[in-house]
Amino acid sequence: MHPIWKTSILFTVVTAVLFGLGYPLVMTGLAHLLLQRQADGSLILHDGQVIGSALIAQSFTSNRYFHPRPSAAGNGYDAQNSGGSNLAQSNATLVKRIQGDIDKLAAQNPGKPVPIDMVTTSGSGLDPDITPDNAYYQIDRVAAARGIAPEKLRRLVADHTEGRQLGFLGEPRVNVLELNMALDGLR
Repeated sequence: MHPIWKTSILFTVVTAVLFGLGYPLVMTGLAHLLLQRQADGSLILHDGQVIGSALIAQSFTSNRYFHPRPSAAGNGYDAQNSGGSNLAQSNATLVKRIQGDIDKLAAQNPGKPVPIDMVTTSGSGLDPDITPDNAYYQIDRVAAARGIAPEKLRRLVADHTEGRQLGFLGEPRVNVLELNMALDGLR
């Protein structure tokens, strides 16, 4: 065998072992040591049972709960089929769906502008967070369904609103699963 082939094969094997096995194992180990909750999927427990993840949206359809953004991920929040619809803004199907959602929401809350994240999907279709405006928009529906004073729900939403990361990255947001868990805990 020519020496250059021998060197090429040896280099391929060494880099495959180092970067294909070694590096991922070291990074996974460090993640579990330094950021265990995040490395394990940011799971949310209730009474010792996993009920979801802070990173993946779940479907809430009852009027008694705050609803997440619409999902284009398969059959609703399907992590195995994540992704947007890939429909352009000018696509008639997308425009019709969004306008239908806007009309339905506007009929429920006349005179209130519909927050954009109530009718558009996220890039992955699995976004667990909504904007504070979206959460506040839903307060009247949830309050009526639960017989709770809207002001109590406004405080709950304010308490569960996370600011920008590091003070300047991203937008303020509310995790829907955590908000709904707190909602169930209200007395």
